[in-house]
Amino acid sequence: MPHTPSTDLDRLSVVDEIFLRAHRGLGTPTVMQGLWLTDDPVDRNALAAVHTQLARGPLGRQVRRVPIPGARARWEASTRTWPIVYSAANDPVTWADAQGGDLDPSRGPGWRISACTLPNGSSLISLASSHVLADARGLIAAVDDALVGVSRQPDFAPHSDWSDARQTWRKVVKEFRPRPSRSASARTAPRPFAAPISAILTFSAPEFDRAAQESGSTPNSLFVHTVTSILYATGFPKMPVDVSLPVDSRAPGAAVIGNALAMGSTTIEPADSPADVRAKCGDGFGHRMSGPKGIPEEFLHLLPDRLAALATKGAGQLDVLCSNIGSLPDSLGHVGASRARSVAARAIHPGLTRLPRTRLSGYLCRSGDEYTLSLVSLDPENVRSRDELQAAAVDCLPVRATAW
Repeated sequence: MPHTPSTDLDRLSVVDEIFLRAHRGLGTPTVMQGLWLTDDPVDRNALAAVHTQLARGPLGRQVRRVPIPGARARWEASTRTWPIVYSAANDPVTWADAQGGDLDPSRGPGWRISACTLPNGSSLISLASSHVLADARGLIAAVDDALVGVSRQPDFAPHSDWSDARQTWRKVVKEFRPRPSRSASARTAPRPFAAPISAILTFSAPEFDRAAQESGSTPNSLFVHTVTSILYATGFPKMPVDVSLPVDSRAPGAAVIGNALAMGSTTIEPADSPADVRAKCGDGFGHRMSGPKGIPEEFLHLLPDRLAALATKGAGQLDVLCSNIGSLPDSLGHVGASRARSVAARAIHPGLTRLPRTRLSGYLCRSGDEYTLSLVSLDPENVRSRDELQAAAVDCLPVRATAW
C-alpha cells in the first residue's frame, strides 16, 4: 500500500497502524533489525551512550490511543527503554532471530539493544525496533545520529484531537466511493505456523557491481534477480513469481523518521536474465500497489482494528520481497572502540502465528566494500533448514560469499 508521509508528526499514519495491529495477531509482526558483527568484545560504555542517545531521538516514542472517532492515535515522546541485555550464544543468526519480541510501542518501549559473545571470541550487537517506529531508512538515520552523539527528537506539537477527527471525516466523505474489492473482504483460513529460517551472507561489493555491469544489469536489479533465483532454486513451484519492491516515498528534505514506504511490484520468470530483470524493475518501481479499491485510506482510521486489518490484509505482500537498503553511513562501521567486521540490516517476524503470502524476503545493504545479503524464508514446504537456504544462495550469487 502506498503511503505519503503525513506532515502531522504527532499522529500515526495508516502504514504505522497496519504495523501496530500486526503486533496483536492481526497481520505479520515486523521488526526492523540492525546487526553489528565485531572481532572485538563489545565496548559497553559506548553502547550505553548509544542507548541513551537513541532514547532521546525518534525511537523514543510511544503510542497513545485517542477515544474520539476518526482521530488518529497519537505519538508522544518517551524515554522509557528496555535495558541492554548481554549474553553468550553459540550461533549468531539463531541468536539474532530471537531478539525481536515484546516491541509493541503502545504497551512499552518499541526498541531494544542486546549483545552477545560468540564461541570464537567475536561479538554481535542487535538493535531491534518495531516497524511502527521506523522503516529501514528511519532506523539507520536514528542510529547514525546516536553514534555521533546527536539527538533529534521530533517536535510533535500536538494538534486538537477534534480537529484531527474532523479532517479525517471530511476526507472520507469527499472521496469515499463504496467499491470494496473482493480481496479486501475475503476471509481465508490461516496457514499452519512455521518459524522463519534466516541466513546472512557477505561478499565483495566491487565484484558484485562488476558482475552486474557485465550482465547488462545494475547492482539493484542483479540483487532482485539473485533473490528470485534463490526462491526458484529451493523448489518453489509457482511460476512466475510476483515481487514486492519497497520504495522510499519521502519528499526531498523531508524528516527521516517513521514510515514512508510505497510498494512497487514486478513479475519475474525463471528464464529472465539480469538484463531482463533490470527492464522489469524499471517498470515495477513505477507500478505502485494500492489499498482497498474505491476506499480512501483515511477510512481505515474509522474502522475497529479487526475490520481495518481485514481491509488491508496482505497489503504489499507478494511472493518475494526485495529491499535494497543501500549504502550505510560510515559512522555505522564502529560502536565506540568495537569495529564492525560486517553490518546487516533486515526485518524479522517475532511471534508469527500464520504464514503470509511472502515466501522469501531479501535485504541488501553496503558497508564500505562489502555487501551483506540477509534472507528470511517463510516457505516450510521447500526450505527446511538454514543450510538449504545458504546453499541455494551460494549457488545463485554471481560472486563468492561467506555465511555468518
